[in-house]
Amino acid sequence: MTQKLLVICGTGVATSTVVMGKLKTWLDNQGLTKDVTLYQSKVAEEVNHIDDYDIVVSTTLVPDSIKEKVIDGVPLLTGINADKVYDKIKQDIETGKEKKIMLISSKKTCC
Repeated sequence: MTQKLLVICGTGVATSTVVMGKLKTWLDNQGLTKDVTLYQSKVAEEVNHIDDYDIVVSTTLVPDSIKEKVIDGVPLLTGINADKVYDKIKQDIETGKEKKIMLISSKKTCC
């Protein structure tokens, strides 16, 4: 199963498009393209749907109610500390894979 990675910005058009391009290239270079499905939107449309995604990257401020679930994507725009953002995303992808493997392996067969 692939993980859902959402990129959001204020309008769902400008900065999220730049970050989407960078993430696509990075995922390809990391060999992770098959593990992630990318989505793009604006904050206002996704506030009540954040839990539908495994990873959320935002280039704009988000409401306090979802801050803990969102990775700050501004460094991917500026280039300053972008490596830390990529590391966090990679960690979340790997953690998500481990969780899904544990869920699958913990299912008991019947009969």
